[in-house]
Amino acid sequence: MKKHEEVIKRLQDSNTRYWAGDNISEHLKEGDQELLIDEATEAFEGVLDALVIDRFNDPNSHGTARRLAKMYYKEIMEGRYVGMPNATAFPNHLDDGYKGMLVVRSELKSMCSHHHQPVTGVAYIGIIAAEKLIGLSKYTRIAQWCARRGTLQEELCNDITREIQRATGSENVGVYIQATHGCCENRGIMATSSLTQTTVLEGFFKTDPGTKKEFMDNIHLQQQHACGK
Repeated sequence: MKKHEEVIKRLQDSNTRYWAGDNISEHLKEGDQELLIDEATEAFEGVLDALVIDRFNDPNSHGTARRLAKMYYKEIMEGRYVGMPNATAFPNHLDDGYKGMLVVRSELKSMCSHHHQPVTGVAYIGIIAAEKLIGLSKYTRIAQWCARRGTLQEELCNDITREIQRATGSENVGVYIQATHGCCENRGIMATSSLTQTTVLEGFFKTDPGTKKEFMDNIHLQQQHACGK
């Protein structure tokens, strides 16, 4: 049995879904990933052969299969194979602690699971402070961990919201993503000016118009700052 077949069997035996956007790190054992990369290398060699690319004599294609396998496992889909980044939490004593809104801007790189084309954009993560706080960099680390998979922007927005809620213990979370999609720019309609925006609002962000407006106003200010205005 090949290593990927062994891992699939573990997932199926535990009734665990393993879609392109799912994290399967809990079902990987030490040393599995390197063996999976070896098997993916063989598979990519077959893809190059099927595309009639001379991977033996073309100097630019020699070793490409290995590079692709490592790129998928250790870079563009890394979020499937490693656990959630450690998000150390600090107490926020609500009687004299911070009770306001926090908005963090995080650059994202993801991959469309339909055509495996790049998705590049920015996530704005808003939260009303609860009983614990996490470091500012952890918002970006969590967002990027969620993004490093094959996914859809709508799903990514949901995933980031859910993981921020888990890390902070706050139900009051809003996530706004603005991104360009290679599947629209590099194929099909070839829309180089295409831009997709998605929003997930939970808690006060959803039920309180004032909170929602403050969040959107903060996003606008951050966009102006990013543009140097």
